[in-house]
Amino acid sequence: MRLVCDKNSLTNAISIVSRTVSPKSNLAFLEGIYLIADEEGLRLTGYNLETGITVRMESRVRQSGECIMPTRMFSDVVRKLPDEIVTIEMDDSYRVTIQSGVAKVQLMASASDEYPQLPEVEEETAVSLPQNALRDMISGTLFAVSDDTANPVYTGCLVETEGNTINMVAIDGYRMAKRSFHADCDFPAMSFIVPSSALRELEKILTDSDEIARFCLGKKHISFSIGEATLICRLLEGKFADWRRFIPKSVPITLVANVATITAAVERVGLIVSEKYKSPVRCLFSKDSVQFRTVTTIAAANDGCSLAGDGKDTEVGFSCRYMLEALKAVPTTEVTLLLDDGLSPILLVPCEGETEDFTYLIQPVRLN
Repeated sequence: MRLVCDKNSLTNAISIVSRTVSPKSNLAFLEGIYLIADEEGLRLTGYNLETGITVRMESRVRQSGECIMPTRMFSDVVRKLPDEIVTIEMDDSYRVTIQSGVAKVQLMASASDEYPQLPEVEEETAVSLPQNALRDMISGTLFAVSDDTANPVYTGCLVETEGNTINMVAIDGYRMAKRSFHADCDFPAMSFIVPSSALRELEKILTDSDEIARFCLGKKHISFSIGEATLICRLLEGKFADWRRFIPKSVPITLVANVATITAAVERVGLIVSEKYKSPVRCLFSKDSVQFRTVTTIAAANDGCSLAGDGKDTEVGFSCRYMLEALKAVPTTEVTLLLDDGLSPILLVPCEGETEDFTYLIQPVRLN
């Protein structure tokens, strides 16, 4: 193998694929980065048998070949090279010489004969949407994913299409997060559950641009294509709850709050709450205002802010962390709060006229 490529492009490719390299595995070859150099250029792959990422990059390949590079050392060496053209050459004994300018490093690679192929995903059912829209859906729901591996279906996000809408939903038993994207045309009907671990890696690859991201649904796997990077992961199997039945049909109290103002107030009363000193935040919704209060065995805090609407002196308790995470995920300046009584969940939805589409639901905490 002998090739020439750009140092910054190689550094970026290594950074992306190394996210799905197994840090420790019984199969030693999964701890490395799989390199293939051929007439199409250079291709790098990291794979942990659940999620894999492949990045294609431009390079002048003078002799084809493939090998498995030690991830940490390969990454460190390339990152420290001068910002010049990089030459990579491998001999028959898998000794790899990496050179840039006067810098020259030799590493021992290993044979790639046993490296597993990433699953093939049919491209019959494909969906395209802007990268920033997909990234916003992921960041706006991932925080509500369950970490209970006893019920693995909720350790991922449900993705479903409905006409011209894509919904992404996360549920952990105490809250629900939903973000939606609306397109100008209808999508093919589909419904599947993506593991949160894969979505976290996908979120890091996506950019804040309207360049197209594309995903293709297979029988047991899904592939996401973002530029020259492709992420493939195994889908979660099982039946996801019908999230629509958790949303109340009607609620008597409608309030409008400034997101930054109410978030700051909840943050302040939450300063005294920790894993050691737990306490729900007591919310008293009155006419045009809300008061927050937390009490632990060692401290107490009060705060509040103005709202638009009449809360009818409704008092309800919520987890401070759950409330904050939902508020911080709201992508708009103002948010509508919908509630019924002290034993019913609160809904955070867009204000009238907003183009963003989100729903955050938080179950109440029974107050003493």
